[in-house]
Formats: sequence, structure tokens, C-alpha cells
Amino acid sequence: MSLSAGIIGLPNVGKSTLFNTITNSSVEAANYPFATIQPNVGIVKVMDKRLNKLANLIHPNKTTYATCKFVDIAGLVKGASKGEGLGNQFLSNIREVDAICHVVRCFSEKTITHVYTDVDPIRDVEVINLELIFADLDMVERRLSKLNINAQDKYTLIETKVCKELIHAFKNNILANQIKFTPEEMLIVQNYQLLTMKPMLYIANIDEDDIAMPMQNEHYNTLKKYIHNQYHAQIIPIAINIEYEISLLKEVDKQKFLLDLNIKDPGLDSLITTTYTMLNLKTFFTFGEDECKAWTFVNGMNAVECAGLIHTDFIKGFIRVEVMKYQDLIVSGSELKVKEQGKLKIEGKNYLMQDGDICYFRINK
Repeated sequence: MSLSAGIIGLPNVGKSTLFNTITNSSVEAANYPFATIQPNVGIVKVMDKRLNKLANLIHPNKTTYATCKFVDIAGLVKGASKGEGLGNQFLSNIREVDAICHVVRCFSEKTITHVYTDVDPIRDVEVINLELIFADLDMVERRLSKLNINAQDKYTLIETKVCKELIHAFKNNILANQIKFTPEEMLIVQNYQLLTMKPMLYIANIDEDDIAMPMQNEHYNTLKKYIHNQYHAQIIPIAINIEYEISLLKEVDKQKFLLDLNIKDPGLDSLITTTYTMLNLKTFFTFGEDECKAWTFVNGMNAVECAGLIHTDFIKGFIRVEVMKYQDLIVSGSELKVKEQGKLKIEGKNYLMQDGDICYFRINK
């Protein structure tokens, strides 16, 4: 499975520059509204340092990282859900993503055109979230109009209740992910692909001078408090322009630049890590001379479900899985020593996969 995330925000808040940074590609990042018309889509490697260390142990023929798809849509404006600024068609481009990265302006650079004359991150967040709500409200109202409200079957009754509850919440500026649903109701809601149901990661685009000490940025502090209190959501600070410059450097120069800036890791590492945590995603590895590979799975999946991520035929043919812990292999230095120490475990189909497990699946072919 592959993580997918949509990048949204007002025009000229750093969305396309963030996309360029993440994908190390080159899309237009012009200083005027609606520079991005068609959505930009990029597939990027999740640079897991653990995979690098595993590969260094045996130097496989191939090293394959987990991937993440990012979709950058045009800047949204007030009225986007009704078609202002072509926003409605842009919103449809991110209905199928797993999570949304909402870029918010927290920098004070006056040469960058802004749809408003001042910097007010809370206002900007409210403008965008209201447009997401309006877009979802329109969808749910259309769905409710197609339901036979006089029908007495259980499913229709539950769906009617769900639609009415969503409409009531939207009209009170409440996001769908702030509503508690029963498991039966959640199955219905998931079919709607609501924008406001998706996990939201807020990215505060801070001034370059604040990259080492983001807490000195007043806009970020204000926004962080608001996001935590209002939405109970995650927020991370990134100086996107600096991150873009870092992404263009060779690895050796990159580490030196980070050291000069007094930064341990790039902000993009935090973006990926936080998104994985937000979506309850973990990583297991397959390990061999032909290939070392990282696989993304949802926390709570068992061994046979994870085997199915490699190939669906593995589900039917699953016999067992041999599991080493990442730390055991790194400390011992070889698979043979892990076995000699009795730390290689044989597990069945109900084994719950753990983050960092190194697996060899035995399959009946």
C-alpha cells in the first residue's frame, strides 16, 4: 500500500514550493494566484534510515523504499466550493487521498503576493476549512435527496440518520472528523470520501530566520494553540523555501547545511513521520541479497494480511513468517548471528506485525 496526501491552502502560501521540495521536481511556483491549474502529482520515496542500514549490511542488488503520492492542487479562495477561482474542480482532485496537508502562511515576506493584505493564519485556516465544509455539505445534501426517506430497511434508516447528522454539523461549521460515528455509520461515511473526514496535517510555513527556533514565530505559536484547541490536529513548522534549497543539495552538502543551521533533520522528515503516525501506519522490511524493501502497513494488521501486500496469492498460500527485529539484526550484524542467538521467531498467520519487523514469508506455491 502507498500513502497519498493532498496539499491545499490559499494561493501563494508555499504549496507548490513544498511539492517541489518533496518530489525534488520542478513545477511552476509563480508569485501570482492560480499558477497551478492542473493538479501536480508526484510519487516520492519515504527515506527510511533503517532501510539504508539494512542495505549496508548485505549490499543487495536492489533497495526499494516505501512510496508516498502527493497531489498539489491550485490555491483555494473564499467561495471555492461554489466555483470561485476554479476551486470546486480542484477540490475534486483530492477526494481520494488518505490525508490532507494544509499549508498556512506564517511568514512575513512582503514581496510575496497574498490574497489578503495581512498575515492572519487563523483566518486563513477558517477560510479553507469552510470551503471544505461547503463542498462536503453539497455532496451530502445531494445524497440525501436521492434516498427514499420513507423506506424502512435498516441500511436506509442508518444512512438517512448519518446524512442529517452531517448536514447539521456542517451548518454549524463542524468538520466530519470531529463527529463520533458508530462502526455501522462509519462504513457509510467512508463511502462518501468527505474532505472534512480526512486526517488533516497543518503545515505552518514560517520565516527562514525561524527555522532553528520556530517557537519564536508568533504566527506559528498562535496557530498551533488554535489548531490544538479547535481541531485537536497535528501541526508542524517548516521554512519551505529553505527546505527547497536543502532538497537541491547533494547528501554531503545537505548534512553540512543542516549543521550550519543547527537543525538535526529536514522538516520534510517530520512531515512524513507525522503523516504516518496520523494515519496509524507502520513499516516492515523484506531482506535479501536480491532486494531489501520497505512495506507500509496499517498498525494492527496480522502476518497474512501483510503477506497480501507483497502479493495477493501469498494470502492463500501462507504457511508461516520468519521474523527478526530490526535492532537485533543491526546489533548482531548478520542474519546468521540473529539465528544463533535464538532471536529469529517463527510466527503464524495471526501474528500482529510490528514496526521494524524484518520478514521472510514461507508460502505454499
